[in-house]
Amino acid sequence: MKLFKSRKTYYLYNPNTLSYERVYPSPKDRLFTILRHLSTGIVFGIATFFAMMYLFDSPMEFQLQKENKLLQTQYEILSLRLNNAFEVLEDLQQRDENLYRAIFQAESIPESVRKSGFGGSNRYEHLMDLSNPDLVVSTTRKMDMLRKQLYVQSNSLEELIHLGKSQEERSQCIPAIQPISNKDLTRTASGYGMRIDPIYRVPRFHTGMDFTAKIGTDIYATGNGVVTFAAWKQGYGNCIIVDHGYGYQTLYGHMSKYRARVGQKVVRGQVIGEVGNSGKSTGPHLHYEVIVRGKYDNPAKYYYMDLTPEEYDRMIQIADNHGQVMD
Repeated sequence: MKLFKSRKTYYLYNPNTLSYERVYPSPKDRLFTILRHLSTGIVFGIATFFAMMYLFDSPMEFQLQKENKLLQTQYEILSLRLNNAFEVLEDLQQRDENLYRAIFQAESIPESVRKSGFGGSNRYEHLMDLSNPDLVVSTTRKMDMLRKQLYVQSNSLEELIHLGKSQEERSQCIPAIQPISNKDLTRTASGYGMRIDPIYRVPRFHTGMDFTAKIGTDIYATGNGVVTFAAWKQGYGNCIIVDHGYGYQTLYGHMSKYRARVGQKVVRGQVIGEVGNSGKSTGPHLHYEVIVRGKYDNPAKYYYMDLTPEEYDRMIQIADNHGQVMD
């Protein structure tokens, strides 16, 4: 007998009948075949499942990865743009501090205020669970810093705009002439700085300028303002103080007579008193001071409406002596 197999159908040759007779598998063989195919399919299915899980991304995972890459790229671009914005802002801050505020003589804004940060290390803790947390936190911190610095700069510009609008009035108030008639500069006695005290004969800081003149010589207000003091003042004798606003005050000492009273508005060039020899003084003269935001300043800086450049240079040379003063 010869067993013949064709397409998983089995035939057996019968020599008696000289023909092939089909052989039908037994139930056991059929069950074995079914189980074999079933186990093969299960193994293949499990293998395919794990291959899909570990070797290939699902459509949803692929979409999420794509979105994450896009977000990362956008954060990187935003970070670069923030860096560029900081460069522009820093340039504006430099101009604001060293040019605009200098022109309007506005108070400086401390660096600690311009570039102050945010307190607390846990401010961005809620962002640490995101993908690429370092990039997200860094970019968010830059955004917060930029927002705060822009707020400070915006307030600064608002202040400068206000100063610019009031510049005409301000220019009339700022001290800008000499307090007595001194066109030939012969009345300039002593300037601002370290000098020898005429009484104690020791070096001390002279906070103003002295102008020699006869008793009764007119004294002029050097800018528009309001008289806030007109009385005896220790060391200065009869003294007048004018508040010009915008942080400026002027003081006129050793007077012989008042020509203005407390609360009176005065204008530049108006006579407010007469030269005298009152108080701590070694001779008739006017002691004149300029006070800016509570600090003494060199009065010689404030004669620009009264002198030519050549006269101004000469006056500085005369005033810049280191001899004794008259008060």
